[in-house]
Amino acid sequence: MLAAARGAVLVPTVPPSHQPLRQQVDQGENVEARLCFYLSALFTAAEEIRRHLAAGTPVVVESYFARCITNHDAFGARLRIALPPDLPQPVTYYLCCAEKERGRRLARRAKPTSRWDVLSETLAPRIAAAYAQFPMRQIDSTGRTPEQVVQEILTAEPAGRHGVDTKPLGTQPHVLPVLPRRREGSDAS
Repeated sequence: MLAAARGAVLVPTVPPSHQPLRQQVDQGENVEARLCFYLSALFTAAEEIRRHLAAGTPVVVESYFARCITNHDAFGARLRIALPPDLPQPVTYYLCCAEKERGRRLARRAKPTSRWDVLSETLAPRIAAAYAQFPMRQIDSTGRTPEQVVQEILTAEPAGRHGVDTKPLGTQPHVLPVLPRRREGSDAS
């Protein structure tokens, strides 16, 4: 919906080339293997994002590196990831809602619940606290239609930006910075 409103292309977090392996990886229990799979998918998506941006086409992605790394850190991944500085840097929005609303939405999902979904719910406060480290624009979607949420995003976006940040990283308050890493020996995210 946001992509259509912006005249953008929606780039999936897990590209079609990775979909056949996704279910198998998600059925496994190895958090490092899962993290590596999703990083591979995201680096492949980043190549597509670069091609679109080079052609002047705006891009929308429903999830990006921060979510992947933050969630897997909460799941217990021990790999240390250093992202290359030349990755496309999105304007990032964190959509949230009241817990009661969140529970209702989760119950209506038309997909089976995986081990990782259950783990995400168990660790939701820890994941939310990790997200709070980043200068993402938080949008409360409680009691709002998807159209209303899209309108708020469009209203919040600086005129003429359309999701492409031309300023150096760190100068735009809604751009996700490089992920802070845990100190060695620390179990906190």
